[in-house]
Amino acid sequence: MMKNPTLADTAAAIVSLLILTGAVWIAIYGPETPIPVHFDAAGQANRYGSRYEVAAVLAGLALLNLLVAWMTGRQAASVADPVRRKGLQRGQWLSVLIMGAVAAFIAWASLGPAAASGVSHPGVAMAFTAFILLITGAVLGRVSPNPFIGVKTPWAYKSRLAWDRSNRLAGRLMFWLGAAGLIASPFAPQPAGMITLLAAVLIAAVWSGFESWRVWRTAPDRQPF
Repeated sequence: MMKNPTLADTAAAIVSLLILTGAVWIAIYGPETPIPVHFDAAGQANRYGSRYEVAAVLAGLALLNLLVAWMTGRQAASVADPVRRKGLQRGQWLSVLIMGAVAAFIAWASLGPAAASGVSHPGVAMAFTAFILLITGAVLGRVSPNPFIGVKTPWAYKSRLAWDRSNRLAGRLMFWLGAAGLIASPFAPQPAGMITLLAAVLIAAVWSGFESWRVWRTAPDRQPF
């Protein structure tokens, strides 16, 4: 990916290769009959497609993962400040983890038990979403400013203090929402549980965006528009 690839660069390349290999395998050996590619909030398949559609989505994720990792890694390599460089690399790792998890979930949802029954247990989708929130929240507060990961409001880009505080708030909110979602996913009635979790994420996003504006207004490093 770069002249001197880091461990994060190597991990991104390996994950992308694994996803792409899975996409090729599905395109060649996947079911020839239509398979579920979209589910409603109750876990019922409401659209079917071919194995080639699933393979194309996974291949797209592999390429997107490689592109985001390359751009983030390039940005990190160009930064002289070691603290900021480390923060950018954390964002790179987070992107790789999320892309890999999403690809695995897509493959499971389309080719797992739902491939035959047309029904995916909605609690699994809630648990997966909560897991993504948990790992995102654990890292988000320590990610340096970048175009891909974090609270990307205009005010966060105009003040490092606003970026740090809004992303720390978003990280804490996502982490605890993820923890609560994982605990509740086996017991919560669906689709109410999933809807509640998504609504809480939306509130957390708005709250974090407002926090970036609030901090920017009085930040000593504030840059005008």
